[in-house]
Amino acid sequence: MRRSTIKDVAALAQVSLKTVSRVINDEPSVQARTKERVQQAIAELGYQPDPSARSLRSAQSYAIGLIYDNPNPYYVIAVQSGVLSVCRETGYGLQIHPCDSTSPTLAAEIIELVRHARLAGIVLAPPMSERQALVAELIAHGIHLVRIVSAAADPQDGTACVYVDDRDAAYEITEYLIQLGHGRIGFLWGGKSHGSSWERYKGYADALRDYGIALDPELVVEGDYSFDDGFRGARRLLTLAERPTAIFGSNDEIAAGVLAAAKSSGMNVPYDLSIAGFEDSPFSKQSWPALTTAKQATEEIARHAARRLLQEIRDQPTLAQPNEGFSPQLVVRGSTAPPRPKG
Repeated sequence: MRRSTIKDVAALAQVSLKTVSRVINDEPSVQARTKERVQQAIAELGYQPDPSARSLRSAQSYAIGLIYDNPNPYYVIAVQSGVLSVCRETGYGLQIHPCDSTSPTLAAEIIELVRHARLAGIVLAPPMSERQALVAELIAHGIHLVRIVSAAADPQDGTACVYVDDRDAAYEITEYLIQLGHGRIGFLWGGKSHGSSWERYKGYADALRDYGIALDPELVVEGDYSFDDGFRGARRLLTLAERPTAIFGSNDEIAAGVLAAAKSSGMNVPYDLSIAGFEDSPFSKQSWPALTTAKQATEEIARHAARRLLQEIRDQPTLAQPNEGFSPQLVVRGSTAPPRPKG
């Protein structure tokens, strides 16, 4: 038989995973009626929590962890800077832990890290933050965590997070290109393991639909959040019989790769090809022409995630705290312009 999980207990008791964790760890913040319902579900399912879970927070700790796996160094540096600034303000240490998000032993690796380094909690960056099974297992082991996720609205799944509305920002970028007069707009994906890639694609697709433009699968190319994939994807799009007049890269590294491909083909940007990126990283400002993009306050997002984590650790609030959301803003620069008139 399959062993019952904390997720099964939460579903049966109709509470959040965090509430189950608080009952397991005998925290005083749970109402008596709710606690009784959770305990009844545990008994009914025969659920047995890891006995080491309660020892994770048995002594006060003044260090937190940042767990990430991202090929974009500018994103990683910004997240690290944001979390570290809060740690310095509050007297906490920071353990930075890069990892392989595809590893089958990732949960055990993180749990061991928390135990060994005696971390009070962790900030979980994408794509690990968007893997529900991983999050559930970490919570089951009594680990305080706050997730940074891509979502159009508060996920409201009972876990603490800071969410970024990539979809709305991608819609705004695509809408801007359409309003310039572009009808054939290419889209280059980031890594599909990242929720942000899906949200940015949805924003692109929604804008095309709302403006009555058919989505051409030929104009959509899969890849990763890297300069090389931007270059390769652009080369592929620019060899089409009817090539795009604009390309939207899922981040600025991809868009910089598109720019390099366009220049290597002798194209004039933005008049032969308009290019837009996402995130407002140094790539967007250092390129020539500078890239139209969506300004994402990555460092500030990370600061909010760290502050929320310390609130969870210190206060253990009895009421669910509202999750904070951020919306990247369109920044128009020299890489976009109306398409050349035909003929």
